[in-house]
Amino acid sequence: MQELAERLAPSEPAPVKQTGPVERPRGRTWVTRTGIHVDRMASAWLVRRFIDPDAKFKFVTAREYRHKQGELRFDMFDGEYTHKGELCTFEVLLRSFEITDAALRPIAEIVHDIDLKVDTYGRPETKGFELFVNAIAMAHREDEDRLSRASAMLDDLYELYKRKRPDRGRAEDR
Repeated sequence: MQELAERLAPSEPAPVKQTGPVERPRGRTWVTRTGIHVDRMASAWLVRRFIDPDAKFKFVTAREYRHKQGELRFDMFDGEYTHKGELCTFEVLLRSFEITDAALRPIAEIVHDIDLKVDTYGRPETKGFELFVNAIAMAHREDEDRLSRASAMLDDLYELYKRKRPDRGRAEDR
């Protein structure tokens, strides 16, 4: 009788296994709040550089914004990509799109500590990076300008970490 009951019981669905890389959006409109700062600057850079090179960005005020089909929201209420638990949006994007580039880890740690106002990773360059982000935000009112300036800085920081030797902890000499 026990055997019959086990056979008739509904079975648990098998977990879905990832069979290949996560599909990345192409040429989508990515939406976030106006007044971008560290997490939104870095997340937009990550999107354009590693996820959706043809991405278009739309900066909106939360009160007036109405979601349109096909738009991807980040670092905002009800966004597809936003803070989860202790992770900032930049970290959520890295995980969601399975981006494992080691040079992005220190950038994620810097963004995390600044955005969450913590010192979890204690990277010495965090304070300097925060100063530059604040300078960009003060000097540039338009979000596209902020993104452009922050992207140049993040490109350079990424190159530094890409060339850094793990055994020496400093950038390679050219």
